[in-house]
Amino acid sequence: MGFGFLPNEGQPDFDALLKKFSEMGVDSNALAGAKSFFESMQAGNSGGDQTLITVEHLRELAKKIITAKGDLPIGVTDQSKYTQSLLLANTWLDTEILFPAAVMPNKSAWSKSDWLNHSVTGWQVMIEPLATGMADALSNVITTSNNPLPIEFMGAGVGSQAQQDAMKLMLARILRGFMGNLIATQLGQTVGLLANSITGANDVAIPLLKADCGPHLVPQNINDWAEGLGIDKEQVELYLSLRECAAARLFANTAWLQNYIQGLITAYGSGITIDVESITRQAEEAMASGEIDINNPQAINIALSAGLFTPQQTPAQELALSRLEMTLALIEGWIDHVISQVASERIPAFSALIENSRRRRATNAPMQQLFANLLGLEVSPRKMREASAFWGEVKSLRGADGRDKCWEDPAFLPMPADLGNVKGFLDSVTVPDDLSGLI
Repeated sequence: MGFGFLPNEGQPDFDALLKKFSEMGVDSNALAGAKSFFESMQAGNSGGDQTLITVEHLRELAKKIITAKGDLPIGVTDQSKYTQSLLLANTWLDTEILFPAAVMPNKSAWSKSDWLNHSVTGWQVMIEPLATGMADALSNVITTSNNPLPIEFMGAGVGSQAQQDAMKLMLARILRGFMGNLIATQLGQTVGLLANSITGANDVAIPLLKADCGPHLVPQNINDWAEGLGIDKEQVELYLSLRECAAARLFANTAWLQNYIQGLITAYGSGITIDVESITRQAEEAMASGEIDINNPQAINIALSAGLFTPQQTPAQELALSRLEMTLALIEGWIDHVISQVASERIPAFSALIENSRRRRATNAPMQQLFANLLGLEVSPRKMREASAFWGEVKSLRGADGRDKCWEDPAFLPMPADLGNVKGFLDSVTVPDDLSGLI
């Protein structure tokens, strides 16, 4: 009887197969995640519909990182102080932004755990399609192969075709669970790190919360952010309040934006394929150069996490990434632009604050690292500055209302090539009042 099959049943022995993977050096936590995934499927769930990233798992992973650094409770004094700061910020933004302010929440200040609990579902929904695409690509390598499995998995006996097919399906399920756990772990750690650094509910500059959530500030992280700046604390708090309120207004009034970003990630994920020959070649080159030590199994996990074997992107994936990068840059650029319009002359240290904020987002941003590792996407500081300049020129040509109406539909957002010719772009997406010349 070949390895991995139960006597007289002809079915794969999952525990034995996991043990084999463990002996090969595969991370025990990843194997535990794969086993949990498999057991859930055995309970009656379809392999194709099984959720790879669960909200509960993400929350648990992130909570550990938050707890390690500490999560202070929010007192009445902080609630009152930050409510007043957000109200003042909204009063200033009323003169600049077309989008109305959301109703002020009962609790304007959040702890790190508050932010985690409100955002974790948004994270799961956004990244799940990517995990699915990667897991499907990995499992398809096994199930669609016409080659028999290596003797390491089948034992001395090759086994019948039926046994080969059953083992391939089992391996595919393990690899699917393994990939899901790998991405969930990376995402959970990222969310935990973000919870320890974000200054507001919308500081990530991605729509993750419910539209009516409103603005919130995280006092503990604001104190850490302000430490060592040498800038009056009230100026720091007002600056961060402006960022938070501007982002909250944008996300609350662009209902399509969250689905649009998720759609781009889905488009990227659905196009993932794995070229076994290419990966084999990359692995051989990595071992020859010493980048991977075959005697150190953990090196393989590190190489996977670092994107060493990143598959080649299709044109459709490249387009999705380009649109995603542009959208994220436009969000950041719009926030920087509108708060500059109302605060550059009102807050004495504004220039220093916005420069410090840009530098932190560029050099110490877990969100940037997440997208870089999972998508190979990096939104450069230069792109954000170009996006901010774009919004400034749109305002000079069409006014503040014309600028904000660009968020009515993704068709009104520019691509990188459009940033150098703002007038031409606006003309191309504007329907003239008099259509007689088109007849």
